[in-house]
Parts: sequence; C-alpha cells; structure tokens
Amino acid sequence: MNPDKITCDCEAIHQDILDLVVQEMPEKRSFDLLANLYKAFSDPTRARILWALKSHEMCVCDLAALLKMTKSAISHQLKLLRLSNLVKSERDGQVVFYSLADDHVTEILACGFDHINE
Repeated sequence: MNPDKITCDCEAIHQDILDLVVQEMPEKRSFDLLANLYKAFSDPTRARILWALKSHEMCVCDLAALLKMTKSAISHQLKLLRLSNLVKSERDGQVVFYSLADDHVTEILACGFDHINE
C-alpha cells in the first residue's frame, strides 16, 4: 500500500467509538498544559540540564562548567524549567541549588531515552 494514498473511504461515522473517546478525552486546557510541558523538553540544553539534575542537585556554576556554557545562558534555561515546574531551587547561603521538581521528571526522561534507544 502506498503511504501517500492512505485515506478513509468509508462514509459512516462510528458514533459508538466517538462517544467512548469523547467520554475519556481530557479538556482542551489539559492538552495545552501537556504541549507546554513537552515544549520545555524540546530544547537540547534544557534536556541536558534535566538529565544532569537527575543525578545530583547542582548550582548554576556547576551546570555552566558541565555544559560549557555561560552562567547567564544556564540561568535563562533554568528559569524556563522552573516556570514549567520541572525544577525547583533551594538556597544555601549565597548559593542556589537546583534539582528536579519530582520523580515524574525522571520518568519522562527515562521514557524518552528508552524510546529513542529502541
């Protein structure tokens, strides 16, 4: 079968299937939030920061040295990750340490790597 020619030739609407899907489908706002979550993962630098933080909490200076980037660039990415509730911060004197917000972030990373390594 030619993939360019895949179409649905039926005229019937399968109302029973539609009714089941509509019952289970989350509201539109949930899909907006989900899309924004995945946008946060869509930048390679942010993904690398998340991967690093799954191993250990780190400060901006540590992350900048690890990723060979400026502290300013790392801070910008951490702000976006914080606004997406993917990382949290804790101050220890003058140093702010970042860590993953919860175990779900680790699971998302693990699932993503499992998928790309299949």
